[in-house]
Amino acid sequence: MNNFLYSVYPILVEVFIVVSACILLLYGVVFSSSAKLGYPLLTQNLGWLTLQVLIMACFLLFDQSFMYSLSWNNFLVTDLFAHSIKCFTLVVSSCWLIITLPYLLHERINSFEFWILVLLALTALFLVLQACDLMTIYLAVEFQSLIFYVLASFKRTSEFSTESGLKYFVLGAFSSALLLFGCSLIYGLTGLTNLGDLSKFFTGIMLDNSRVSYGVVVGLSLILISLLFKLSAAPFHAWAPDVYEGSPTPVTAFFSMMPKLAITGLLLRILLSSFCDFLPFWRTIILTSSALSILIGTLSAFSQLKWKRFLAYSSITHVGFFLIAILAGNVESASNSVFYLIIYVLIMLGAFSFVLSLRFIQYPTHYQIRYLSDLTSLSKSSPILTLSITLILFSMAGIPPLSGFFSKVIVLLPTLRANAIGISVLIVLVSCIACFYYIRLIKNMYFEPVEEWKITYPVGKSNSLIIGASVFFSTFTFYDIELISILSTLASLSFTN
Repeated sequence: MNNFLYSVYPILVEVFIVVSACILLLYGVVFSSSAKLGYPLLTQNLGWLTLQVLIMACFLLFDQSFMYSLSWNNFLVTDLFAHSIKCFTLVVSSCWLIITLPYLLHERINSFEFWILVLLALTALFLVLQACDLMTIYLAVEFQSLIFYVLASFKRTSEFSTESGLKYFVLGAFSSALLLFGCSLIYGLTGLTNLGDLSKFFTGIMLDNSRVSYGVVVGLSLILISLLFKLSAAPFHAWAPDVYEGSPTPVTAFFSMMPKLAITGLLLRILLSSFCDFLPFWRTIILTSSALSILIGTLSAFSQLKWKRFLAYSSITHVGFFLIAILAGNVESASNSVFYLIIYVLIMLGAFSFVLSLRFIQYPTHYQIRYLSDLTSLSKSSPILTLSITLILFSMAGIPPLSGFFSKVIVLLPTLRANAIGISVLIVLVSCIACFYYIRLIKNMYFEPVEEWKITYPVGKSNSLIIGASVFFSTFTFYDIELISILSTLASLSFTN
């Protein structure tokens, strides 16, 4: 009994979320099919109940006594890194839920199953963060991917949503095959699947057995390609703009934030803990992918006309930045990557809050913005909202003294210390180029002549709160930048060798 409790305690939050999801599913099925109650629509009701589940999970995680442990036959690890990222993910997902609920009501997506899938997706993300065995990694990543395929095609009345789900499924299946093949190669050569055992096995292997090391490099390369696909890093990014555009906007926001936290955490665990001895090999792959992500993401954003494709390419650019942070292969690189992730997620939360909030009235209905040109002369009708998105865009561009500037500096300085002059120059040049299309949007909002007056739909209180919090964070991070730096460093101490 004590062994069972010892195994359950590290995944207590996941158990609570899964049990809550099952109860909410039963609740939805029973009441939505009740003729006596008139077959009620439960989207809003289940949304608020899901928010309560996330808040209770936050309290449960914060109150949980932290301890380092390996549980479930060493398949899952509980350390400070996983605990910290889980706390941050729950807080961000609660904010995401608040801005999602009005969208579902406006767009009449009357399926309570959406919230059940969200809870299961969060459970999958937590399992990915805690996975420390190749088998657990594959199962957790597939669990996450299967839910994402359904979420991408959830808007059944839209052919674009169906297309995005199908594209994601086909290409995701290919990346899953690469992940499984890479894991099989490593297991076949070493007879091991646990990341801790692999770390001990690989100590000095580059000198002792070159034949095994070459096979391991091939397996590791396949695993990296699969995980870089999940991150939408170039050159494995082709699916992202189409999937982001076709998915419902809240799902696009979810894809742009939550998987980045889990997959980056998994990359750090694999590369810095188990395959640290193969640093010269995987550094080349990461460096190439990061350089291509920054270059392709920035240059492709110039030709975009729609908001979701524009944010998709912006997300690809940011992926390149926190991949660069991993290059040093030490605790500092993990800390820098976590620092960049925190700022990136909070900025993207504000950007998608704006996109979800801004709706134009076209009597007798109202519609959500789709094109970048919809922002033309917005300052004339909504000056406060325009100022908010201006600060968020400046932060995404890295204009000082906003938070995006400090995140890029913290990534750039260790790169310079490592004498990676080429990639450092590329970062600076591309960041300057990227400022152009952010400033172009701001120019359209403030300085373009008014051709047609548009009436904006009132922004809800919850969305205004999230936008204001994101703007406040982006603007005043410089006042206490050390706080985020210390938190990211503490979370990264789990990767000390």
